[in-house]
Amino acid sequence: MGNKYFDIAIKHTLAVEGGYSNDPNDTGGETMWGITIAVARANGYSGSMRLMPLATAQAIYKKMYWDKNYLDDISAISSDLAIKLFDIGVNMGTARAGLFLQQVLNAFNRQGKLYPDILEDGAIGNVTVKTLGLYMDKRGKLAEQTMLRAINGMQCAFYIELAQKRQANEEFVFGWISNRII
Repeated sequence: MGNKYFDIAIKHTLAVEGGYSNDPNDTGGETMWGITIAVARANGYSGSMRLMPLATAQAIYKKMYWDKNYLDDISAISSDLAIKLFDIGVNMGTARAGLFLQQVLNAFNRQGKLYPDILEDGAIGNVTVKTLGLYMDKRGKLAEQTMLRAINGMQCAFYIELAQKRQANEEFVFGWISNRII
């Protein structure tokens, strides 16, 4: 479908998300290939969720989760981070993925000595991408690994918070962590 890293990311996501689901504990309701009925309808798919073509799901994933978060640009800096942010975007929302990245960038800037703080609004754009490039340049060979560790930690903590806030999420938290934390 385009960027080879998108192809890697979508392969992982489809394997984790599976086919059709309508779990009563899942607030997303009816899903196919991990696409909720609300997202499918918002993107023009009006058919039965059970019959959603894989190509339709892939197009929605590309537009709503990869392109929206500038992941082509991020993959040029760090393919592993782009794949990670895609998966977080799919499972937690694109704004949460962006917020995690922005929060870590600000926490790692040595009080603004390496680069200025950026707005933590969850919307990845040119400023966030440029700041990521500065971070990678300034922090050296451990920059990518350390960024991924920090984001994984935030993701794990958020999953636990979800289970604490809504007991029904306990059905999913073990799977979320075992399938999504790398």
